[in-house]
Parts: sequence; structure tokens; C-alpha cells
Amino acid sequence: MTSLIESTAGTADVADAADRPTAAKATWDAFRRNPLGILAMALLALLIVVALVAPLLASYPRGHGTAILRPPSAAHWFGTDNLGRDVFAEVVYGTRASMLVAAGATALAIVIGVTVAVCSAYFRWVDGVMGVLVDLFLSLPVLPLMILVAALVGPSLQTIVFVLAFFSWPEVSRVVRSQALAVVRLPYVDAARLATGSPLWIIRKHLLPAVAPVIAVSVVLTASRAVLSAAGLAFLGLGDPNSWSWGRILFEAQQSGAMQEAWWTTLFPSLAILALVVAATLLSIAYNDARDPRTRKD
Repeated sequence: MTSLIESTAGTADVADAADRPTAAKATWDAFRRNPLGILAMALLALLIVVALVAPLLASYPRGHGTAILRPPSAAHWFGTDNLGRDVFAEVVYGTRASMLVAAGATALAIVIGVTVAVCSAYFRWVDGVMGVLVDLFLSLPVLPLMILVAALVGPSLQTIVFVLAFFSWPEVSRVVRSQALAVVRLPYVDAARLATGSPLWIIRKHLLPAVAPVIAVSVVLTASRAVLSAAGLAFLGLGDPNSWSWGRILFEAQQSGAMQEAWWTTLFPSLAILALVVAATLLSIAYNDARDPRTRKD
């Protein structure tokens, strides 16, 4: 009789465990109940789609036209600039360039930052050297150094990507390292050390999956900061002159004097930058709330 009761209880526990949602499903269920998070994700998805299908939306803006500084109309949705080029086309192709810069700089910064973070957390002898290096980078004035490096190397898309990644990885490393240090001290990591002598296997199988949520947030925030920094460099004349970007639109409007008399030449690229940065910030906040059991609403 006792064994029957124990068997029934064991079966009930297994059934409860099977019915209990996984961490990923619980996070998604909580996230989709956040309207701001869904709106932010939809806005970022829209910007990515615009970047991918840019040639289908507008012709590449080049040369000059006869309709100079025309306000928004049915013929030119966002108006025209001082050379008669369509501002809508400039914003569309600026979206593509901005997304390419964000993707390239973020990928490079994440690879460097996460590698440094997990190595510092797992190998304590590395932590001292890398900790000093990260603190040194974080104490430097980032924007003046970005301007200096971009001016010395020369304006190009590759230069902007490498400059942004070079100054972005320390922030990623600091955030991921703090989470990785907490994971390294857990008992199951100690058990894994006893079971295998391969640090690479432990990092790949246990450490990286544990810090994956923090990495996901870092990807979004690093991408938004990269777009903002790239727009700032382009506005200062240090962007790629051979490709359109939101910062280049603002730079040309400022150089030509159209910024004062043609509001549409600055409004729409500024709104695009604002939309991406705000959407990325809201998405990261909503994701953080969704994956935290203490803030989930049942």
C-alpha cells in the first residue's frame, strides 16, 4: 500500500513537472503581455525590413534634381533636400547603412566582450589583468577618442564599425562578467569541474547558456548605442561619404544651411534615430522584466 502511494505521488510530481512551463516559455508569456515590449519589437522588426527591402521602397538618391527644398507632399513624402534629392529615399537607405553598422559593430563587440568576460570569470588569474584593462577603457572619454581615431584612419563604413566595436566591448564585458562570476560559484559548475577537465567544455555547456539572457540584452543596447554613435560621427563629417546614413543626412542639412529653413531635412532622420534607440531600450527593459520571476504577473 505504501509503495502504491509513493508511486502515485511520484507520478503526480512527474505530471506537475511536465505541465510546468519552461523558462523560455514563461519568459515569452510574460513578455507578450507587455504592450510596450511588443510595440518595440514590432518597430525594430519594421526597421530591419525597411533595411532589407530598401531598393523596393525607393531609388538610390544620387546626383541632383530640380525640386529643391520642397516640403513633404504626395510626390516626395519626406520632402527634398538642397540638391533636390528625395529625403524619404535618403532615410530608407540610411536605415540600411545604420543597420549594417549596428550589426557589424555589435557582433564584434559581443564576441570580444563575452570572450573576455567568461575567461575572466572562469580563470581567476586572467581576471586581474582583464579587470584593469576594462576599467581603463571605461574611464577613457569615449566620444573624443572615437572622433580622433575616425579622423586619423579616415571615414569609411569599416572604420566606423571597428571604432564603435573597439569602444563598446568593455561595457559588454563588465555586464556579462558580473553575471558569469555568480554562475561560476554555483555547485553544478564545481561538479562539472570534477566530471571533466576541459574548461572549454564547461564554458560552452554551462557558463555561456547561463549568461545568454544578459548577452541578449547587451546585443540590443550595444546596437542602439552603435547607431547613435555612428550618427554622431557622421554628423561631424566623419561618416562614410559613399553611403547614406541618418547622420549624413543631418550633416548635409547642416552644411547646406537647410537645417534652419527646411525642417523636414532634419526631422525625419532624427525621428528614425529616436525610434530605433527608444525601441531598443524598451525592448531590453521588457525582456529583463519578463525573465525575472519576481516581476512576472501571473
